[in-house]
Amino acid sequence: MKKTLTVVMYHYVRNIKNSRYPEIKGLSLEFFIEQLSFFKENYNIVTMEDVISSLDGQHLPPKSLLLTFDDGYAEHFNYVYPILKEFGLQGSFFVPVKAVVEHELLDVNKIHFILASLSNVNDIIDDINLDISTYKKQFNLKDFDYYFNQLALKNRFDTKEVIFVKRMLQHALPEELRKLLSSQYFEKYVGMNEKAFAKELYMTESQIRQLVRDGMHVGCHGYDHYWWNKLDNSSLEVELTKSKEFLETMGCDMAQWTACYPYGASSDSVVMALVSQGCQLAFTTEVKVADIDNGSRLLIPRLDTNDFPPKSDNYKKY
Repeated sequence: MKKTLTVVMYHYVRNIKNSRYPEIKGLSLEFFIEQLSFFKENYNIVTMEDVISSLDGQHLPPKSLLLTFDDGYAEHFNYVYPILKEFGLQGSFFVPVKAVVEHELLDVNKIHFILASLSNVNDIIDDINLDISTYKKQFNLKDFDYYFNQLALKNRFDTKEVIFVKRMLQHALPEELRKLLSSQYFEKYVGMNEKAFAKELYMTESQIRQLVRDGMHVGCHGYDHYWWNKLDNSSLEVELTKSKEFLETMGCDMAQWTACYPYGASSDSVVMALVSQGCQLAFTTEVKVADIDNGSRLLIPRLDTNDFPPKSDNYKKY
């Protein structure tokens, strides 16, 4: 019988309706609890250690399912972790180190909360258009229409306008300009100090150590949360090494360290780098059930929480 594994990917899990940002895309706590009940009734929920052992020949039960949580949010410790404990389940948490140790708000989160604070996404598109004109010569930029035609491609959760904003501020513009603009837009639309916001948004080091001590799995999500497939070999090595050093200080078993690609940004060269550093498993954002027998252990696909009942209406917004 073919061994398969369903891996579920979570990001924001919070009391969305009563939060300061009810437009953020995520799963409500109520739905999360209902979803765990659905999984317990219909799947065999396994641990990361179970999956690693299965790839070395050990038994994995039919309809196995693994729970993964990206980006190291404080709500994962405050809400998700106690719920998992109540259900008797392990979660696997992938933490971007810089956000935790330097209290620096990741660009991806700046973008999420900027978008969640907008009344009209075209407002920030107009800002980007103007800023491309302003900085065109200094950063050798192309015309606005070039970027929009290349990047404004909708996906199953976002409109083409939202995707355009995300891609421009994630990787299309030069890093120096991306950081400058994302901070300006955050101040304009969110209106909070970034350091204070980061301290509120992400877990602390002591909380992460507690997760590890209590049998949760904590894995690598990079140091800066860069797109790994856009880094040169030297920069990628630094990104992985710094993340692994952090995991070791958290008490993780480095003989069984795992990784999750930021933005799902994998490539052959990234896989080779993970192999060279002894990574046991790595998770993508490719949407399908994993074939444990024939798939690569470093390119494990995942399904989104919104692929299962109950589904949050927030995924349909923007």
